[in-house]
Amino acid sequence: MTQPYYVSPEQLMKDRADFARKGIARGRSVVVLGYQEGIVFVTENPSRALHKVSEIYARIAFAAVGKYNEFENLRVAGIRYADLRGYSYDRTDVNARGLANAYAQTLGAVFTTESKPLEVEIAVAEVGADQDHDQIYRLSYDGSVTDEHGFVVMGGPAENLGKVVADGWREGMSLTEAMRLGVGALGSPEAQPEADAQRRRIPVQALEAAVLDRTRHRRAFRRLSPARVDSLLNE
Repeated sequence: MTQPYYVSPEQLMKDRADFARKGIARGRSVVVLGYQEGIVFVTENPSRALHKVSEIYARIAFAAVGKYNEFENLRVAGIRYADLRGYSYDRTDVNARGLANAYAQTLGAVFTTESKPLEVEIAVAEVGADQDHDQIYRLSYDGSVTDEHGFVVMGGPAENLGKVVADGWREGMSLTEAMRLGVGALGSPEAQPEADAQRRRIPVQALEAAVLDRTRHRRAFRRLSPARVDSLLNE
């Protein structure tokens, strides 16, 4: 009698994790940085139609790397969660922590029960009354949640870029300083696979940038136009 093919649970989880990590690493990096008046998101994204950074609720935003169709479904689900909770209870009951927990359950369930994990990594950020009350959560393909302080880098050579950002980030940065740090990290040699890579200048038309502005009372999220990005980088 033919015996069924057996794969140990440990090997199965490892194979799924390796598969998801490889898919995420192929995507362009996203950098999220806290600054004095809010949180800025910046990524290299030549497409004007497919956004990697989006608004979820009044003071909450979403950023993702990986397969677009998979994280787009998560984004839409997050908007529905926030709208339903805000309508059923109160707008103040919608927060980044609750949204991150909901995403973690979805990602964890897919990773453990489905044949293919989601090839995505996401960040959920909420701007607070001041920089000490900002919240940035990073969620991995397996549903694990990390509460980040100040900044987060996802996708591509995230570990190398994280070191570049960590060396330059500090509390109380201006938007100009944060934007320069984020774009500079994306164009740094550490962001490129070639061993002898040189620093490159990314065209502003190829950058997607947005902020959660704490000085705005209702909807804190706003996208930055290429002209605005160019003026920040050249101030």
